[in-house]
Amino acid sequence: DNPEPEPAAPAYTAPLTGLPLEEPLTRRPLAIMINNAPAARPQSGLIDADVVYEVLAEGGVTRLVSIFHSQADNAKIGPIRSIRPYMIDLGESYHGVLVHAGASNEAFAILQRQHKEDLDEITNAGAYFWRDKSRKAPHNLYSNVEKLLEGAAKRGYATEDTAVPGYPFYKENEQPDSLETATHVEIKFQLDSYRVSYEYDASSGLYKRFMNGEPHKDLETGDPVTAANVVVMGADHRVLDDVGRLEVGLQLGGDAILFQQGKVIRASWIRKEGDIIRFIQDNAEIPMVPGQTIIHVVPNTPSFDSHVKAE
Repeated sequence: DNPEPEPAAPAYTAPLTGLPLEEPLTRRPLAIMINNAPAARPQSGLIDADVVYEVLAEGGVTRLVSIFHSQADNAKIGPIRSIRPYMIDLGESYHGVLVHAGASNEAFAILQRQHKEDLDEITNAGAYFWRDKSRKAPHNLYSNVEKLLEGAAKRGYATEDTAVPGYPFYKENEQPDSLETATHVEIKFQLDSYRVSYEYDASSGLYKRFMNGEPHKDLETGDPVTAANVVVMGADHRVLDDVGRLEVGLQLGGDAILFQQGKVIRASWIRKEGDIIRFIQDNAEIPMVPGQTIIHVVPNTPSFDSHVKAE
């Protein structure tokens, strides 16, 4: 009586989610700027992003820099909004084609002068986006992976990339190394109308996202936005002008907290030239739980800890 054969390890895994793939992933990522203003919610397609960064834009609103890499079957992603210099930096760290509608003056200058590979609905790629008549502008601009990759090819950008930086992932029976647990996480950026929270669901191993106490859902499917890894990292934010445009320091490193499988891991973030932001503890990179990761970049003032509460 032969023992059951061990299940074969998947032939390939996605570098940003650690999830199994049937063939190697060669498609270049797209870094899509998704609007998170109350009038833009619920958004479409966020549930298929591999990694999402929630960052402040001016005036206390947040924007979602969403890295789409391993999943491309969503018919609609958006609403898509404008880009800032630190959002360019985040998108490019994953080798992403930058997808946006307009830019701050400073970001526009960077895109033009440094010949960045971007698809801007306003200046160079309008044909690869569409407006949804059921919503009011500017909260009604959408696209999808197929159209955007077509636009990238049309502009002469590479659409293949086999060297996208990835994360390490926990192995089958590995657990996050922490005794501290929390099933409820609350993250405050600046404004009360952008209060983010997560509830950990032990049966799925996922964190369900809420905005202002309401489940954050996908408009198309009605499914909740969830994450296998919820990360909060502190960065220095400096106000640049009277509109409140920000400079966000994404180079120097700082404090971070990871929420994984109901556990709390206090860590640091570091950044090496040409690489993505990584999370370390005791000089070793902390693995990710396979699945989607949402990273929240909060100000270091008044203190990093004042922006996050876990219980």
